[in-house]
Amino acid sequence: MSAPVEAAPAIEVRDLRRSYGDFEAVRGISFEVQPGEVFALLGVNGAGKTSALEVLEGLAPAGGGTVRVLGADPVRERARVRPHLGVLLQASGLPGDLTVAETLQTWAGTLTDPRPVPEALAQVQLAHRADVRVRSLSGGERRRLDLALALLGRPRVVVLDEPTTGLDPESRRQVWGLVRDLVADGAAVVLTTHHLEEAEELADRVAVLRDGQIVLSGTQEEIAETQPATLRFTLDEDAPELPRVAGVQVVAQRPRVEWHTRALQPVLAELLAWAAEHHVVLRALEARSASLEQAFLAVAAEARTPSA
Repeated sequence: MSAPVEAAPAIEVRDLRRSYGDFEAVRGISFEVQPGEVFALLGVNGAGKTSALEVLEGLAPAGGGTVRVLGADPVRERARVRPHLGVLLQASGLPGDLTVAETLQTWAGTLTDPRPVPEALAQVQLAHRADVRVRSLSGGERRRLDLALALLGRPRVVVLDEPTTGLDPESRRQVWGLVRDLVADGAAVVLTTHHLEEAEELADRVAVLRDGQIVLSGTQEEIAETQPATLRFTLDEDAPELPRVAGVQVVAQRPRVEWHTRALQPVLAELLAWAAEHHVVLRALEARSASLEQAFLAVAAEARTPSA
């Protein structure tokens, strides 16, 4: 029996570079996104996320390297890519005089196989605002309209640049549900967000950019493993001296103790055994594995300081 044929990546980026004059905003990044996968591109402002996404979206040519969306160059072969690509920009600049329904109907006229407008409105919980002019929408409602436009053409590849900006917690979770539905239907999703909880909820794989380069990539678990776990507890003044435990970095001394370690379970077991033996109460004990947020903040702290 022959081996199964693997599906081709929906997005392939190889050594992508992009410059603005002498400033190189994207400095040789590479990644792939498979159908049915959410790939999160994270980084502080100015890391190069939007500059990279604009090439994927066909809005700007690459200064170097290659980008393929569904096997085609999104700039030179835009006619092949555009019918299958849904894009949510950070700001859309929609005309304010049209109603919500008119805006969707106008955009539907440019698409090959759009969703029915009532379906698109229901998808983003805007059916009750169909006849409201865009200028009268709240910021969160306008963001949901942006999302409806991005999904109107039933895209196979979706680029979401800060999709839940301005949304309340309930609306944000509704958007997360839409993203999960897209993935379940086989779409490839590229996501940027400043909400790390959003990346943790949605992303199958993550890349963290700093100064135009990918400095961390992998699953959330793989990225978290680049950072130590944390133990915190409070000791009473009359407690005996703490034991010396292998593999522990002491960050803070008593009364509020903080240890960092890459061997959380054995270190915690040794600490608890010591506490039981000496009848010590470890007050406010916290044992926390490393997280995506911790790794992201570590990268942000190392970001290059702009020159004066």
